[in-house]
Amino acid sequence: MTATALSIAERAMLGGYLKLHPIDSARALEQLGATDVASIFQGIPTPLGTSVVALMQPDAAAEALAALPRDRAAEILGGLNPSLAANLLARQKQHVRDELQEKLPEEARAEIDLIASYPPRTAGALMDPSVTSFVRSTTVSHAIERLRGHQDRRIADVVITDDEGQFLGVASLQALVTAPAEQTLGALMTRDAPHVRPMTMREEVVELIDKLKLASLPVVDFEGHVVGILRHDALVDATRRDATQDMQRMVGTSEEERALSKPTIAIKSRLPWLYINLLTAFLASAVVGLFESTIAQFTAVAVLLPVVAGQSGNTGAQALAVTMRGLALREVRTSQAARVLRKEALVGALNGVGVAVVTSACVYFYAGSGLALVMLLAMVAAMIIASVAGAAIPIVLTAAKRDPAVASSIILTTVTDVFGFLVFLGLATLLSPLIAQ
Repeated sequence: MTATALSIAERAMLGGYLKLHPIDSARALEQLGATDVASIFQGIPTPLGTSVVALMQPDAAAEALAALPRDRAAEILGGLNPSLAANLLARQKQHVRDELQEKLPEEARAEIDLIASYPPRTAGALMDPSVTSFVRSTTVSHAIERLRGHQDRRIADVVITDDEGQFLGVASLQALVTAPAEQTLGALMTRDAPHVRPMTMREEVVELIDKLKLASLPVVDFEGHVVGILRHDALVDATRRDATQDMQRMVGTSEEERALSKPTIAIKSRLPWLYINLLTAFLASAVVGLFESTIAQFTAVAVLLPVVAGQSGNTGAQALAVTMRGLALREVRTSQAARVLRKEALVGALNGVGVAVVTSACVYFYAGSGLALVMLLAMVAAMIIASVAGAAIPIVLTAAKRDPAVASSIILTTVTDVFGFLVFLGLATLLSPLIAQ
């Protein structure tokens, strides 16, 4: 029976039943084809249709909306919770989505667009809105039949809701296919299953999935509705992309630049950072200039400057890489800065002693005991400073709400060069009588 064939009395009776039994009506409509459901919605008031759509499973509701005239579907969407409306829109084909968005009221469209454009690196930006969910009273046989219609989705767990669409838990696909056909999903589900909010940062999501060894993770809004699903492979891909982008930003190139990008793109992204590097190089040169007389007196000092700079630079880079990884994976927090810095200071000191002993022994045979002592002390001090700086810089930038990948490398290079030269040349100046012997 279609909407055009319904008499006024039949429409009143249908509307009354839907109003009195919205949950049962939603379950019954899910069993019908999208065209039949759309015909029924054509014959009832829009607010009633909206309330029933809100209780239907998202897949069935999205199919019914696609079968409705665009004006009618837009009216129903405009009355829904923005999170749910955005979820149903995301399930439509691109041309259907565009047509519906054009028909939506401006205020509703703005709210839906806001929900749909979650900030980068949040669960909302990474989730798949095409989540397959069932009410707890659904039988195993019916659930499997519905899942056969979604062979394009990679499903590891199915989401279970109550009759009002509130998230209850999940059931694994393995439990589903091995259970008796007439058993309900409510009996199979894991209650209090882990889930996250759309604005949860990706690092927290990765930490949760790795810690609990999850294949997927539901994304639930503050009203308890499931708005998407996070899959492990999607998080791995996103993490891999960000890792390569961080590598590019750390050395002063744009994340948009590729190996075969136009030269103009490469120049535009690299040249500003080269200018910054030039300024820091002049700063390091200015430090060296302060000790011009010492270098003129002892030429061996100038020969050994790159050794100090190179070792302190490598030491700082090691600490920087470990700390940035810890911050990215939420292994450490900015509140643990003191603990991290103490550890890096100790590591820098011990590694400094190990490297300094070998270096000073070589210098002893090259330039005598005085310069060997200077190298021993300078190498230990420079490596401690570099190790602490490598850990401190990303922590400070993170605490200041700045991306540590963008500026950490340049700041670290400046610190290690300036302090490495300052320590080595300063000690050489103070101990110049020993070097002269």
